[in-house]
Amino acid sequence: MILICRRKHLLAIVGLVALSAAGLLLAAGTKAVPAFSSQTPQGEIVIIDAGHGGEDGGAVSADGVAESHINLSIAKRVENILLFLGQETMMTRTGEEAVYSSDATTLREKKASDLKNRVAMVNEQEHAVLLSIHQNSLPSHPSVHGAQVFYNTVEPGQAMAESVQQVLNQTVNNGNEKATKPIDSSVYLMKNSQAPSILVECGFMSNANEVQLLQNQDYQLRLAACIVAGFRQYHVNEG
Repeated sequence: MILICRRKHLLAIVGLVALSAAGLLLAAGTKAVPAFSSQTPQGEIVIIDAGHGGEDGGAVSADGVAESHINLSIAKRVENILLFLGQETMMTRTGEEAVYSSDATTLREKKASDLKNRVAMVNEQEHAVLLSIHQNSLPSHPSVHGAQVFYNTVEPGQAMAESVQQVLNQTVNNGNEKATKPIDSSVYLMKNSQAPSILVECGFMSNANEVQLLQNQDYQLRLAACIVAGFRQYHVNEG
């Protein structure tokens, strides 16, 4: 009974996000259909990457909250919704630890090994799509907030990013809309991934109010639903 209720809750959230996005798109004269339509190409696998992990906590808020735990929580929710919708998935990490090899000893070696292992996971899969979850930080401008999507050079990464960004802008970013951007070439995972890849910076660890939101389970689920809705909407439009 608990599992059934949870699935209904997840589907309801995805449906509401999709219908909200569809209504806004239709108002703008753009064709849109529910994001939970089964349009995912056969054989495609979505690799969900929770950024950082282990000793590498990533961006840290002023009160000491590290992004790695938040990344994992959102990534798990993304995976749960995608699995419920029948999408094949893979997680680069399922626990708090990073995925470095046993011969890595220093923090630098562990970070390098971790990234190489994640790239290998992606590139070993046929028909893979990479969806990487992170948090941003801009301490010099603590008022900056909101979710933004970046993409690599492998097509159709940009189109997928724009679809996800559109849903995020119409929901969590309403009044604070952001544009997609190509990922910086210094981001090892995205640079070396041979699959279409998007990286979602779900919020800013440098914004105190957003840090509180990002730790809220309901908000994490909302973000996950938005990401899935945008991802599925891309496939619907392309199909």
